[in-house]
Amino acid sequence: MKKISLLGATGSIGVQTTDVIRKHPQSFQLYALAFGRNVEKGMQLIQEFQPAIVVVQSEQVKDALLQHGYRGKIYTGIDGMYEIATHPDVDVVVNAVMGSVGLSSTLGAIEANKQVALANKETLVTAGHLVMDAAKKHNVSILPIDSEHSAIYQCLNGESKKEAHKIILTASGGSFRDKSREELAGVTVEDALNHPNWSMGAKITVDSATMMNKGLEVIEAHWLFDMPYDHIDVIQHRESVIHSMVEFVDKSVMAQLGTPDMRVPIQYALTYPKRLELNQTKELNLVDIGTLHFQEMSLERFPCLRLAYEAGRIGGTMTTVLNAANEQAVDLFLNGKISFLTIESFIERALESHHVIHTPNLETIQQVDEQTRALVKSYVN
Repeated sequence: MKKISLLGATGSIGVQTTDVIRKHPQSFQLYALAFGRNVEKGMQLIQEFQPAIVVVQSEQVKDALLQHGYRGKIYTGIDGMYEIATHPDVDVVVNAVMGSVGLSSTLGAIEANKQVALANKETLVTAGHLVMDAAKKHNVSILPIDSEHSAIYQCLNGESKKEAHKIILTASGGSFRDKSREELAGVTVEDALNHPNWSMGAKITVDSATMMNKGLEVIEAHWLFDMPYDHIDVIQHRESVIHSMVEFVDKSVMAQLGTPDMRVPIQYALTYPKRLELNQTKELNLVDIGTLHFQEMSLERFPCLRLAYEAGRIGGTMTTVLNAANEQAVDLFLNGKISFLTIESFIERALESHHVIHTPNLETIQQVDEQTRALVKSYVN
């Protein structure tokens, strides 16, 4: 029985994680959970799983839980997430929060020698050097939940990483893969949230449409698998059947395939190195699919991917700026303050104005993050 702390319990990945826990009550216990403002969904999970500790975003949300009759242990904010990420009774920390707020909890879990199942890619984008140094120091394996990185992890399982020559990330192309640059000028929030293959949260769906999601995954792959950026490729694969591939030095290529269902990589991270049945997901039938399509990713068509490669190669605080500027710009778009194409222009402006710090500590990263968000907000005016 593994006791789990789930950060981001009411989000898309969090909900699918509870589905995996629900299907295997003999293997997992939801010991603690954290969520933001969704009191209704949070209360449903609390009543079903009876966690020992609950963490919410603020005192106002805590009061709302109390008004709903909850009388258990409640913590708030980032400090509360850190508390359940480092709790001595916890075995596995699933970090499924959105954004850089998950960084301190990830570092805390590593230092407390917890198994870390990571869906919070911003942790590695903003502070990959700190996270991977801590993981190496404490001999902690970071098990990726992103379908692409889980695929790479599975392809490398049992192989020598020294013999891996190239990582090939696949991308569906997002909501606007069939639109030209000119056609993107008037797209709406509703258009952006209509992903063709995956069911995800609003922010990550917009990132998929701009292709920033894939850019962040490139940086994440660089840190997770110690792979140079020149050896990380991205190709468009419309069907999302091949989740990613690894090319080895002998030119053989290994791929991980499956139907688009995030419960598969979530469960793999929770059960590693073993596997459990997952009967509720659909079997992959390649005969029914018939044909798989691949095409080159254009950095002109998707400039956010280009910006991610450029920031990753520069390193240091440049990737912190990339992530913070993107989070703030996407938030502005979702709230109707800017157009879709303005997202990428705001990110590029923030990157061009930044003077990089090459080996930042955690405090510096947090300061740069805050400054970048304020700068991007100021662009609106």
